[in-house]
Amino acid sequence: MNSRKQAARKRRSSTDDPVDKPDDGVVVRHCHGLGEFEACVRVERAVWKSSDVDVVPIPLFVVASETGGQVLGAFQGSELVGFTMAIAGWRGRKPFLHSHMTAVLESFNNRGIGRRLKLFQRQDALARGISLVEWTFDPLVTKNAYFNFARLGAIARRYLPNIYGITTSPLHGSLPTDRLVAEWHLRSRRVVATLAGKRDAAALPKKAERIFIPSNIEELRTSHPSGAREVQSEAREQFLKWLAEGYVATAIAPTTGGMDYILEPWSVA
Repeated sequence: MNSRKQAARKRRSSTDDPVDKPDDGVVVRHCHGLGEFEACVRVERAVWKSSDVDVVPIPLFVVASETGGQVLGAFQGSELVGFTMAIAGWRGRKPFLHSHMTAVLESFNNRGIGRRLKLFQRQDALARGISLVEWTFDPLVTKNAYFNFARLGAIARRYLPNIYGITTSPLHGSLPTDRLVAEWHLRSRRVVATLAGKRDAAALPKKAERIFIPSNIEELRTSHPSGAREVQSEAREQFLKWLAEGYVATAIAPTTGGMDYILEPWSVA
């Protein structure tokens, strides 16, 4: 094999994903056509249970698919059991993807389908020369934070207070939709090491700030909404303070009564 072919093979292997392929019959691929986009909306409704005013409609899935975004589906046979929808964006003279929605039917939770959707998303983005994917997530839902930081290698440097307004989804508990912005730098050492299982999620930095989220926050959303708002307000104040001072959220760790976000100075993260 000549040196040029060797170099090409090396470049391909450097962006290959360790895509999980369990023998569960679930296949991740691009969605095509109105029928499959309609299936995405059915999954969206089943997961978020929102009123019509907050449902992302079929035409936006069409637009995402036709303008450089992504509509990726997880299929078991002909049944759609999960999806990711991303919109093409442009920042700093470079293209990126804003991954607006990822959802998996409750009966298919805890099977790694969400991670497979994200890995396929990464493969597809890299194949098109896109090295950044972003999405928003609720800082109060710490299981999502763990997934983003420990399973994917994302970081967060921006906090957006009530970015979507008060929604009709019971998942949001009538709270302001405060969101952290996950940045998934697809070629970064952090991401590559995390996906390869070579990054120890338990090895926390020595110099770090912590923001506490209590473990009963989901209960508070329904039984004590004012208490949930207090927790959210305190977390918002701390995130805005430390992110403004150049810190970045890189991990989440269990602590007494809940979870701590770990924020490091950006210069060492």
